[in-house]
Amino acid sequence: QVQLVESGGGSVQAGGSLRLSCAASGYTDGCMGWFRQTPTKAREGVAAVDSGGGTSHEDSVKGRFTISRDNAKRTLYLQMNSLKPEDTAMYYCAARYGGCWYPRLGLDDYHYWGQGTQVTVSS
Repeated sequence: QVQLVESGGGSVQAGGSLRLSCAASGYTDGCMGWFRQTPTKAREGVAAVDSGGGTSHEDSVKGRFTISRDNAKRTLYLQMNSLKPEDTAMYYCAARYGGCWYPRLGLDDYHYWGQGTQVTVSS
């Protein structure tokens, strides 16, 4: 069984930065990703990393967000810079069981989910 616990969310002004962390237990050698959701918008993929360290970022965050993983610490990160009010959302960490050789941003690609951490960006 995989358990995921996110941290690092908070409130920040536009242009600021936050770093989200996701501490994982159990099998986490496959793909992992960050997703976000608001009360009025469905959950969407933000960034993903595959088993070999390859990454993918959703277009609206490219150049601002960076996903990374530390396998020794079993931790996934999302560095978020130049934050915008439209980045306000609940952010979720996700993990896929099994080998994964390209980063995936689809909801159905993941088997395990964390409880989320809130990010609020004010203008």
